Amino acid sequence: MADQTSRLPDGGLIDRSRPIPFVVDGAELTGYAGDTVASALIANGRLRVGDSIYRRRPRGVLSAGVEEPNAFVMVKGEHNESMLPATTLELTPGLDLRLLDGLGVLDQKVDPAEYDKMHVYTDVAVIGAGPAGLAAAREAASGGARVMLLEQDFRLGGSLLADPARSVEGVPAREWVETVGAELEAAPEVTVLTRTAVVGSYDGNYLTALEKRAEHLEGRDGVSRQRLWHITARQVVLATGAIERPVVFAGNDVPGVMLASAVRTYLGRYATLPGRTAVVLTTSDSGYDAAYDLRAAGAEVTVVDVRDDGEASRAAREAGLTVETGSAVVGIDGETAVEAAWIAPIDGEGAPTGEARRVACDLVAVSGGWNPNVHLHSQRQGEMRWDDDAAGFVPVAPVRDQHLAGAVNATYWTQGCVAEGARAGRAAAEAVGYPSVRPALPAVTAADWDDVRRSRAGRPRQLWLVEGREEGYATHFVDLQRDNTADDVFRATGAGMRSVEHVKRYTSIGTGVEQGKIGGVNTVGLLTRVLTGEDTAAVPPGQPGQAATAVGESRRPTPGDLGITTYRAPYTPVAFAALAGRARGDLFDAARTTPAHPWHVAHGALFEDVGQWKRPWYYPQAGEDMDAAVARECRAAREGVAFMDATTLGKIEIRGTDAGEFLNRVYTNAFKKLPVGKGRYGVMCTPDGMVFDDGVTLRLAEDRYFMTTTTGGAAKVLEWLEEWAQTEWPELDVVLTSVTEQWSTVAVVGPRSRDVVARLAPDLDVSKEGFGFMEFRETVLASGIAARICRITFSGELAFEINVPTWYGLKVWEDVAAAGADLGITPYGTETMHVLRAEKAYPIVGQDTDGTVTPQDLGMEWIVSRTKDFIGKRSYSRASHTQGGRKQLVSVLPVDRALRLPEGTQLVEQGALGDYTGEGLPARPIPMVGHVTSSYHSQALGRSFGLALVKDGRDRIGQRLIASFQGRFVEVEVDEPVLYDKEGARRDG
Repeated sequence: MADQTSRLPDGGLIDRSRPIPFVVDGAELTGYAGDTVASALIANGRLRVGDSIYRRRPRGVLSAGVEEPNAFVMVKGEHNESMLPATTLELTPGLDLRLLDGLGVLDQKVDPAEYDKMHVYTDVAVIGAGPAGLAAAREAASGGARVMLLEQDFRLGGSLLADPARSVEGVPAREWVETVGAELEAAPEVTVLTRTAVVGSYDGNYLTALEKRAEHLEGRDGVSRQRLWHITARQVVLATGAIERPVVFAGNDVPGVMLASAVRTYLGRYATLPGRTAVVLTTSDSGYDAAYDLRAAGAEVTVVDVRDDGEASRAAREAGLTVETGSAVVGIDGETAVEAAWIAPIDGEGAPTGEARRVACDLVAVSGGWNPNVHLHSQRQGEMRWDDDAAGFVPVAPVRDQHLAGAVNATYWTQGCVAEGARAGRAAAEAVGYPSVRPALPAVTAADWDDVRRSRAGRPRQLWLVEGREEGYATHFVDLQRDNTADDVFRATGAGMRSVEHVKRYTSIGTGVEQGKIGGVNTVGLLTRVLTGEDTAAVPPGQPGQAATAVGESRRPTPGDLGITTYRAPYTPVAFAALAGRARGDLFDAARTTPAHPWHVAHGALFEDVGQWKRPWYYPQAGEDMDAAVARECRAAREGVAFMDATTLGKIEIRGTDAGEFLNRVYTNAFKKLPVGKGRYGVMCTPDGMVFDDGVTLRLAEDRYFMTTTTGGAAKVLEWLEEWAQTEWPELDVVLTSVTEQWSTVAVVGPRSRDVVARLAPDLDVSKEGFGFMEFRETVLASGIAARICRITFSGELAFEINVPTWYGLKVWEDVAAAGADLGITPYGTETMHVLRAEKAYPIVGQDTDGTVTPQDLGMEWIVSRTKDFIGKRSYSRASHTQGGRKQLVSVLPVDRALRLPEGTQLVEQGALGDYTGEGLPARPIPMVGHVTSSYHSQALGRSFGLALVKDGRDRIGQRLIASFQGRFVEVEVDEPVLYDKEGARRDG
C-alpha cells in the first residue's frame, strides 16, 4: 500500500477496512472507501493538481465541493469523461485518472452506458441534506406527506460531515445524521436521493436533478449510469447551504492555499491533514473553527484576523493559539507549493501599514466570508439583497410555494439551521394538507430571528482586496480556472464597463465550470473599490440583488447597489448523454408507425418520414417507377376507389363548457354554433395573421370537440392551444388532450367509395341525401367494431374517413381492402395525395405556406370571419396586409407540358433577365416575384403543373413568367389555383 503521508491515524468518516487503489497520471496510489479523489490525493501528499489554463501557473486543490476551480480529472475508460471535479468524484475501485489543466477533451467514442429519465410528482421536495435539510425532511414527512430529499453529495449531513463530533439535539452529529437518515429511509412516502444534484429550478416548482447511479456500484449491470429526474413539487424547501469565498491577495493561487471550510472537511470527514504548519487568514469568526481543528490534528497554527482585536481572537489566545489581528496575508513564497506567508498590518483599504513578517508554513487556510447558495432561488427570479451583517447576498423572501432554511439565509450555526429547517418543513407539509405530528416548535417572530442571526454573524469584515508587497494586481486571482485577476476587473472598468454583467463578459470571470461560485461576489466587491455613485446610478435597478436606491456621488457603491450576476441552469455541469437519456441512436428520433404498417410493408410500400411517422409514399408494382405508380394511384382515386392510411393526422380532444368559445377565438371561422354531429374545416393563425395550421374539427357533444391537425404540426398545435388556454384565457373552462395515438383512420376515396363503405357499415345510410358533406356518424361495422365515419375529403373526390380505436386499425384496414377488392380498390400514398389536393389547390401548411402567408393570400377570404374576434384578426387591417405586392397562391403551367419544375424554383418577370444567359453572375440583381411551392405531373390534366406564391399573383393570371432553376430559364403561364373540377361537383359523387 502506498504511504499516505497526510492521513491522520484515526477519525473521519472513511472506511479504513476497505482500501481502494487508484491510478493518477500513471502513479499508483491508495485511498479508502468514503474518500473523494481529492481527499485521497491530499492524503497521499499531493496538493498540486496541474497548471492554469493561460498563464501556466501551478494550481492546487482549493475546496472540497462543487465550487472547485482547479482540481479537474478525466476518468479513463469506456467513457473518458473530462472535467470532473476531483473534490466531488467518489473514490471507487479501478479508477484510472488523468489530471487536467482546466481544459477537458470531449471523447469521440460512442458512450456505451445507459442513461434514463424519471418524471415524478411529490408533495415536498427538500434540496440539500445538511442539518437544515434533514430537519425539514423529517418534519415534512412526519404527517404522511410525500417527500423527496435530494443531496448532491454521496453522504447525508452537509456541513456536519466536517465536524462529526459536534452536538446536534444533544447527540453527536454523526449519530444524529444516521438516526434522521434511517428514519427518512424507513418512511413509506419518503424518497432519499444522494449523489443527486438539483441543476435547474423552473416555474411551478418544476425541478431537474441529475443522479449518478452506477459508478459507486461494483455489480452495476442493469443500472443506468445516470438518471435525469424531472420533478414537479407542490412545495420546495431550499436548504442549499453556503459556499465559502477566498480573499484576493498576492499569490492566492499557489498550491497550499485552501478555503478554511475545505481544510475542516478534509480533517473531520476524510481524516486528512493538508498541512502541518498553517496560517489561517480570516475575515470573521468562521476561520477560528479551522484553526482549532488544525491544532487538534497536530498542526502548528497562526491565525491572521483582518479585524481588530475581539472576543474570538482573545478566546483563541487564551486557548493557546497565535493570533495577529488587524493584519492580512500580503504575499506567498513558493511556486509549486506554499513555503511561507507574508503577514502585515493593514488599513481599512487593505493596504499594508507596516513591515511584513515572513511566516514559514505549508498551508494557508482562507476564510473570506460566506456566499449563501442562492443559485436555485435566482433561477426562479427570486429577489436578493446585500446583507451587511452577513456580508453576503441573501434572498429577500422565498418565491411562491418555496421555503428557505439554513445557510442559504445566512444562518450559520447548527442549532439555528435545525430550527429553521424544521419550521420550513412543517410549513411546507401544512401547505399541502399533511400537518406535522412532531412536537410543536417554539414560536419565534421573523424580527426576533433576524436579531439572533445578526448577533451570531461573527462580525465579518468586508475585505475585497489586500494590497501586495509589490505594486499591481497581476497575481491577485479572482477566478482561478479562467486565470482572471483583480487587474482584469480594473481593466474592464477602465474600458467603460460598469454593470457586473458586462464586467463578467469582458473578463470571462464566472464563465468556467464553477460558474461564479468562487469569484462572483469577490468581483462585485472589487467593483465597489473603483466605481463611484455616479457609475452605479447608470446601472438599471431591478436585477437580482440590485438595489434601486439612488447612490450619492460622494460615497462608494455597496455590493447591494451593484447586484450580482444572474445564475442560470445548470447549477453544476450535466453531460449531454444524461440530457438525452435513452433518446440516442435509433431512439434519437424515434420512428412512429401506424397499426396498418405491416400491411404497407407486405404490399411493397416505400415510405417517407413526416413528423416522425413512417407514411407510405407510394406503392410501386413490378416494373413501375414513382411516376407510373402515382399515375395509377391517381386514376384509381379519380375514376374508381382508393384508400389511404390517414392515422398520422394530429388529433386533439377539446372538452369543457367553453370549448366552443375557445375554438371560436383560435380559428378564423366560427365553431361555437357548429351543430353536434357535424364538422368544419378551419384555419388558425398567429397574432400577425399568418397561417399556422389547419384541419377539420368535429363537434361530438355540446362540450366536446375533436380537432385534427397536420401530421407534422400536432405537437406544436397542442402546445399553442395550451399556451393560449393557460396564459391568455385562463378563465375559460377548457381541457385539451392529445389523442393522436388513440385513433386509427382510413380514408376511402373515389366515385365508388360509397359502395365500399356500405359493405363495411351495412347499418349506415351512405347516400348523398342521408349522409351529407362534413357530417359524421357513430356506427358499428359489420365486424362488430365501433367506428366514427366522417364525410370529409382532401382530394376533392367523394370520400369517407373511418375512425376506429388504434388496436383495431390493422383489422379495419384489411376489411376495407377486402370490401373493395372486386372494385379494384387501390392503396395510395402521400405523393398521390399531394397531386390530388394540388389539382384542387388545397394548400399544405408548411409547404405552400412559410409563415408569411395569410388566408387571403391563399385565396381563402371565405374562411375569415368578419363578425367575430380571433387570433390574428387585428393584423388584417395593417397596411402591410392590405396593400398590393403580397405573394398570392396561384398555379403555374410550364409551356413545356412535360417539364416538372423543381419545388423552390424562383420566378422572375419576363424581361428581368436582360441579356443574362445563365453563364456566370448577372450584371445586376434580378428581382424575384415568387417561387414554386408544389410541383407534380397530373394524371387528370395530362400535364405537369405547380402551385406558387407570386407577388400580386391573382393580377398576373394569364401572364407568363420566367422560371429559373439549375441554370435553366423556362416560360410558365400563371393560372387560377384550382385546375381540376373548379365547381367542386365531384365532392358529393
